[in-house]
Amino acid sequence: MDEIRKLEGKYIVHKRRNKMTTTMQTMSQAVKAITIKTGKYLTFMLNDETYGIGILKVKEIIGMMPITSVPRTPEFIKGVINLRGKVIPVTDLRLRFGMRPMDYTERTCIIVVESELEDSTVFIGIIVDGVSEVLNIKEEDIEETPEFGTSLDTDYILGMAKMGGGVKILLDIDRVLNAKSDISMILNNEQ
Repeated sequence: MDEIRKLEGKYIVHKRRNKMTTTMQTMSQAVKAITIKTGKYLTFMLNDETYGIGILKVKEIIGMMPITSVPRTPEFIKGVINLRGKVIPVTDLRLRFGMRPMDYTERTCIIVVESELEDSTVFIGIIVDGVSEVLNIKEEDIEETPEFGTSLDTDYILGMAKMGGGVKILLDIDRVLNAKSDISMILNNEQ
């Protein structure tokens, strides 16, 4: 009888630990959501609007360089570059957002970001009109993304930063790139 009680006791403790683990994971996700939004952002321009991406996602900022086209890719995927011996896919963020194309200028640059692709991390370049600055944005300066209607997908926007009388759109770059499909399309075409 004592063994059964011990086994039951272990089962109950184990069950309580699972509930506690689930609660801790949920709290951890909520804290992570807040801290993901708070922090340093690299801001850049697209079509006279200011956007920001988390500085920890940024690996490098480079000037425009020759881009090798990859056949059978969408118009916004410009191709690949050779960055110090590493092949990096490049996306024109202006075209990705459905904005009109624009000639590249001396301010146009490629931001190389780190993106999650299934179980691995890949680097991808995004072409922007120009880089502005790195800003430290506090939680109280960030508002949730407003609702634009039921048919409009805004999951790629982390929030809206209210700064200097204006608004900066903070992006979840992984969702913007839809990394799992766009990047794998480029990588598969190369093989």
